[in-house]
Amino acid sequence: MTSATDPRPPLDRDRLPASVEILPAVGSTNAELGSRARNGAADGTVVVTEHQTAGRGRLDRVWETPARSALTFSLLKRPDLPPVVWPWIPLATGLAIHTALSGTVPGLGLKWPNDVLVDGRKLAGILVERIETPDGPAAVIGIGLNVSTTRDELPVETATSLALESGEAPDRTDLLNGLLSSLESTLAALSTDLESVRTSYAAACVTVGKDVRVEVPAGEPLTGRVTGIDTGGQLVVESASGQVSVSAGDVIHVR
Repeated sequence: MTSATDPRPPLDRDRLPASVEILPAVGSTNAELGSRARNGAADGTVVVTEHQTAGRGRLDRVWETPARSALTFSLLKRPDLPPVVWPWIPLATGLAIHTALSGTVPGLGLKWPNDVLVDGRKLAGILVERIETPDGPAAVIGIGLNVSTTRDELPVETATSLALESGEAPDRTDLLNGLLSSLESTLAALSTDLESVRTSYAAACVTVGKDVRVEVPAGEPLTGRVTGIDTGGQLVVESASGQVSVSAGDVIHVR
């Protein structure tokens, strides 16, 4: 829990693995780790910052939080996966967060492809970027999780934080350790038991069964009901013109 003397204590270096580097402030942990990946950083390298000043989300959205109010970090993976499995990395990341938090946060769910929600309010965002390096392709997995953020500090009314949902902010160092452990096991399952990942993700995904409007990168928006997640991680939508699999798009849950 947060300290009585410091409601937003710094991360504790001594309780974190050697693979984790803490930066006091940085524009974007993904950009920082991407640069290191191109220069040979090892699989499992983590960059976490106390204050991200120019964070990026999907579709170039900005992710901003006050210093020490969030857990903002990027994990480098150099996965030995076939190209068809790479789209599962952001989904598996969401599943790992869900697994780590589901026992303590009621109402937790995943919105396809990479938002973590609590009863429809956004708790965490994920941005996975594929980086080409001299040692082969790498995945830079960025996560921004609101921890002690207050209602007034949140960028939009539809966001939330762990403190708002539970009444108290957890210790961020313990939280980071738990997330890294969950990420390691869930991402490893992509190469050993992909069907289990798909089944677990679909069960946690609140988009499944919803009527949606999907803003696709090109063309008219797609409307229909989501019936599942296919083996490629695509959203399966039953539309007026038939079943459509969506690989990328901005999903709006229609009430």
